This record gives sequence, structure tokens and C-alpha cells, in this order.
Amino acid sequence: MAFDLIQAALLLPVIGGSIYGALSVHTAAKFFKAESTPESYLPPITVLKPIYGLDKGLEQNLLSLCRQDYPDYQIVLSVQRTDEPALPLLRRLAAEFPDRVTLVIKPSEPVVNGKVQNLVNALTAARHDVLIISDSDVRLASDYLRTMAAPLRDSDVGYVCSLYRAIAADRWFEKLELLTFNTDFVPSLVFSHVNQIAPFCIGASVAFRKSDLERTGGMAALGEYLVEDYELGRRLIGLGKRMVLLPHTVDILADYPTFTRWWNHQLYWDQNTRAANPVGFALTIFTRAIPFALLFAITRNFDSIGMDVLALALVIRLGTAAWISSAYLNDREGLRALWLLPLRDILALMSWCTAFLRRSFEWRGHRFGLTKDGRIVAREAAMPLTDTDLSSNPAAKSL
Repeated sequence: MAFDLIQAALLLPVIGGSIYGALSVHTAAKFFKAESTPESYLPPITVLKPIYGLDKGLEQNLLSLCRQDYPDYQIVLSVQRTDEPALPLLRRLAAEFPDRVTLVIKPSEPVVNGKVQNLVNALTAARHDVLIISDSDVRLASDYLRTMAAPLRDSDVGYVCSLYRAIAADRWFEKLELLTFNTDFVPSLVFSHVNQIAPFCIGASVAFRKSDLERTGGMAALGEYLVEDYELGRRLIGLGKRMVLLPHTVDILADYPTFTRWWNHQLYWDQNTRAANPVGFALTIFTRAIPFALLFAITRNFDSIGMDVLALALVIRLGTAAWISSAYLNDREGLRALWLLPLRDILALMSWCTAFLRRSFEWRGHRFGLTKDGRIVAREAAMPLTDTDLSSNPAAKSL
């Protein structure tokens, strides 16, 4: 009897995950079908671009911002080290685009949230009220600024986020990251938004007003939070504002030189999600069809019923992921990597479990403590930066 109950319990996430996959396709169709051309609104914009290290494709990422089809905008490139390896490139771009690029260099060793510290430095040079935060690993289409600014014509809109997909995954574990973004993160955001399940804010690509930010307490007030983008969105909504999620998609380059670096980022990602929405994060256990279908098949010694359940879970998971990737994200790279999706889902379950136990995280070569409510506590220990740390993306990417 107990063994039968275990098997029945294992089937719950299999059924839940399969239903969720089908519903994700439905909500994606509804979301992208509603796409419309927004009314033109072209306010002056300041784009805050925090930089740390020579990300893969950094020059092309920055050039995609410098060459926007937009009449009046400023780019603030901000770094926290005088020996920043990206500085020669940043100085060259500042010289090539003197009317657009402002370079801020201010030593600021991370004490709490290092990205927030970098953004605080960048804000000292911001000339305009409309702000966009764009992470260094983001590559943009030429109409990005026009698209992000348009919803802010409505004064009731507090912030605007765009979707993003991962690209340029060269190593097998980078392909796992690509699948995490494109087959898990994006569908979950769309599902949550369409069904109004929980608010969120996507810190890699978000537009808002500096005047609204100041009303919430300013950028520095976000520094003690692990999930600073979620806290920013929560505070803007607290002003009576609303969020707009655009179907416009930007690209994020997958850049992880080692499996360990990717794994640390996966853990950090899950810690972000747990801190922002602990109940929702816990409930995602019921959407993880493949790992539990595999466990179900193991408990049945891979008999015909066990294999049928596993095969059906695989077909639904791979089929729905392929549909969303091809129909809505134009993700041919992800389609070629779909054979890794079962492995990615199994590792994701392991990361999910670990995120409940770990009370620290790594950021920019430093380790910090983490409280139960997602606040950053004093640094536990500083670890020396390696050449790998300086030449690649850090383990921590914002949500």
C-alpha cells in the first residue's frame, strides 16, 4: 500500500507538468496574438549599462545599443574597477559615439548587491527621466528603444519589460542555459502574466521613470535585496502603477566557461526565484514532469506502464517546448539542443532542492549570506578573482 502511494505521488508532477506544458502553449498563443503596434512616443532616454568583465560578444552587444533607431538617448556605461578589462573597449566606444556614450568609472567593491551599486554610480550621470536598465550580455534589435518607450506614454504604466531568449550557446552546458531560458523561463513568465498569477520585473531589460524610482526610495534602497528587480517592480506597483510586458524579444548570450560556473548560476537563479516568490517556487515541483516520470518508471522496474508514462511525458514536454521555441521565439538553436532537455530538467530539480537549503550565494567572486526573506547579509568571505572571473560572465545574472 505504501509503495502504491509513492507511485501515485510521483504521478502528480507528471500529470501537472504535462497539463502545464499544454496550457503554456495556449497562453503563449494568446499573448503573442495580442501583439499590436504601439503609438509612437519618443521621450529622451538614458540607458544604464552596468559592466563587469569582458562578456562574450560584448562589443556587438554595446554596438547594438549605440546604433539604435532613436532620436535622443544617452548610454551610461558604468564600471566598478579602474583595472576593468573591458575599459579599452568602453573608452573606444565613448570616443566613437561622444554624443551618446557616457563612461562612469568608480571603484565600488561589492558590499551587498553589486549590480545595484554599479547602477547607483551610473545614475549620477543620467540626464533624462526615462531610464532603461540593459544588462551587458543583452543584444538588441534596432527598434528596441522605440518599443520599450512607447507604453510609458501612459502615466499609469510604472515599468515596461521585454522578453528575452538565450543565444550563442557553444558548450553543452551553455545549451542547458539556453533551454532554461527559452523552454522554461519565458513560458513561465508569459503564463504568469496572462493569468495574472504573480507580479514580476525583468531586470535585464526594464524601462521606468527616474521620478518614480525616487518616489520609491531610490536605487540605493534596493541594494540589500538579492532580487533587486522584483523589489523595484513591487515598489513601483505600490505607487499605484502597472507593468507592461512586451512580446518584443531581446537576445542574451549564454557565456559560461565551465560547468561549475553554469551550475552556480542555476543555483543563483533558483535562489532569486525562491526569494521573490517562495510559494510559487515551491509549487513548481508539480510542473517537473520528466524527472518524476523517470522516477515512476524506476519504481516499476521500467515495465510497460512505467515506460509508457515516461514516453508520454517526454513527448509532451519536448513537443510543447519545440512549439513555443519555433512559433514564438524563432529559436532554431534551441530546437537543435532539445535532446538535452531531459537532462536539463533533471538537473533543474536538483537545483530546486538545493535552493531550499543554501543560505549563501556567489557574486563577482565573493560569497554572501542570504536571509530567508531574500535580503543580502554581510559578506562571509572574499574569494580572490581568477582570470576566468575577469574574462567571462559572473555566475550571477540578474532575473
